[in-house]
Amino acid sequence: MLRRAPGHGRGASAVLVVHAALPPLGREPVGNRAEADETPRVGFAVPKAVGGSVVRNRVRRQLRALSAERIGAWPRGSRVVIRALAPAAMTSSADLGVELDRAAATAFRRAGRVAG
Repeated sequence: MLRRAPGHGRGASAVLVVHAALPPLGREPVGNRAEADETPRVGFAVPKAVGGSVVRNRVRRQLRALSAERIGAWPRGSRVVIRALAPAAMTSSADLGVELDRAAATAFRRAGRVAG
């Protein structure tokens, strides 16, 4: 989904790693819509290091809800992968939100555009 190329950035914290890829400016339309007009797409990676299946699914649900609240502020057409690290299992939802904001801001800045 994400390649090392212009328009790719990574932001990390002690709890999360966020990878972001932005569409090239002036991209040709794909089908009936330009990729830059699409809602950002988000994927999640929650490895076994985070915990058992119940814990991983809880963390994934928290991240899904937190990203849904923030997706409107992210650049249109972007592709985002949120990878949880082991400490995410013991982190509150509020703290996950703070870590997500921090890591996403860094990822988008490194990808070349500020979120929002």
